Amino acid sequence: MPEVATSLAPRALYQQVAERLREQIFNRELEPGSWIDELKLAQEYGISRTPLREALKVLAVEGLVTMKVRRGAYVTEMSAADVQQVYRLLGLLEADAAAEVAENASDGEIAELRGLHDKLEKQARHRDAFFAINEQFHLRLLAIAGNRWRSQIVGDLRKVMKLNRHHSLFKQGRIAESLAEHRAVMQALETRRPDQAARLMREHFANGLAAATPVAASVAAER
Repeated sequence: MPEVATSLAPRALYQQVAERLREQIFNRELEPGSWIDELKLAQEYGISRTPLREALKVLAVEGLVTMKVRRGAYVTEMSAADVQQVYRLLGLLEADAAAEVAENASDGEIAELRGLHDKLEKQARHRDAFFAINEQFHLRLLAIAGNRWRSQIVGDLRKVMKLNRHHSLFKQGRIAESLAEHRAVMQALETRRPDQAARLMREHFANGLAAATPVAASVAAER
């Protein structure tokens, strides 16, 4: 048993380091495009560089970090094309999930989503809380839909989306627009209209893309 405990310790450490790095990236303590000073961070965390490098590999798989040969690790910087691709995939995957929820979810599960939506309505003036509950709603909808592979992909895409310097919800008036879109999606879920739920969810992400960056908006408008 002691040998098992010893073998698990390094894994737990690099996972903790990965989570700390995620927080620093999401909080912009490590800016998109910036070089990650492994020696400095290892000293700051009070660890060797081995678990730090393992953590960086985890974040590289998630898309949050870009590894460059002979240059080290960098926080991934989102291009306009990256933003467009991420929003498009999220729209497709979450629209599919919304249709499944509208068709197959129990009344209790729909009520749970309604509860999250009602909390979202109350946080329209508190941006950080709104972001957190908004993500809870979307992730819970995916969980109810029940496809773990889709949930895993969306989870990684949502992490990458946080790298965007011009997140769609930062745009003035976008929170109110997003709430209106959520109301429409919620109504489609409650009235058990799969096709409408899917269409509205796709539109929700299309509108998010249009608000994300001026470049993305112009690309979307041309299509």
